[in-house]
Amino acid sequence: MRTLVLGAGGIGGYFGGRLLQANRDVTFLVRPRRAEQLARIGLVIKSQYGDYHHPSPPTLLAENLRETYDVILLSCKAYDLDDAMNAIAPAVGPETVILPTLNGMRHMDALIDRFGDRALAGGLCFIASTMDDDGRILHLNPNHTIVFGERDGRRSARIDAIAAELAHGAFESRLSDSIMQEMWEKWVFIATGAAITSLMRSTVGDITAAGGTPLVQALVGECAAIAARSGFAPSDECVERSKSTFSTPGSTLTASMYRDIERGGRTEGDHLLGDLLRRGESAELYPVLRTANIHLATYEVRRARLEAERT
Repeated sequence: MRTLVLGAGGIGGYFGGRLLQANRDVTFLVRPRRAEQLARIGLVIKSQYGDYHHPSPPTLLAENLRETYDVILLSCKAYDLDDAMNAIAPAVGPETVILPTLNGMRHMDALIDRFGDRALAGGLCFIASTMDDDGRILHLNPNHTIVFGERDGRRSARIDAIAAELAHGAFESRLSDSIMQEMWEKWVFIATGAAITSLMRSTVGDITAAGGTPLVQALVGECAAIAARSGFAPSDECVERSKSTFSTPGSTLTASMYRDIERGGRTEGDHLLGDLLRRGESAELYPVLRTANIHLATYEVRRARLEAERT
């Protein structure tokens, strides 16, 4: 099976690298700067599950992409999705399966609009990873899991083939017969953490100490209500896990969106919070989520203005 991995960063580089480690047919579609890094130091993974170094991983620049692939592993920031779809377009043939690992749902709509319903499988991942200044991939926690499946829950020859391929990698992979439900439940969890830590600009422990637990509980309820309205009511376990995780005394947990704000970077606020809010009956019904979304939108307006003023 020929696999194209968009990017070779913390997510794509990790999972693609582990497949490459297992001698699978993997090519990384990268930008020029990352191509130069990989040519200079190779693909380097540092992980508690074992380090890996490939001195010369197979890479392609978008302008050199000519062939179609069996599977495209799509991991990018939501705000880079349009560029990502343009980049992978030459690789999408009649039998190609696109396996995205982004959070939320808006990317699913965009991918179906661009490539058609048949091309798209459902997917998500659980991993904390980043790249250091030299381009090495640092795996930060015990999680390294990909979950995937046909969006209608059926078993198919192609999804079984993908399951067999991913099973070679030195990471956890799981074929789900309810992938859309799992994607929605992760969205509820991720949106809660992103909203509360970005809105309050602090850790879960600080928010809890300041009396923020009722806000967390309200936020979970709002996100869960929108999921239910969309036909994917989260399980009681999901709701309780979200409430407990984001109201744990002393927790140093923050969402990646909050960390993006702290470094002055672009966020996925509209993709994760704005799109969720738009799927609700009326924004006024979800006051905490609405406030968090406006907070992030204001940050993005200010960030863009300051960037324009500097140029």
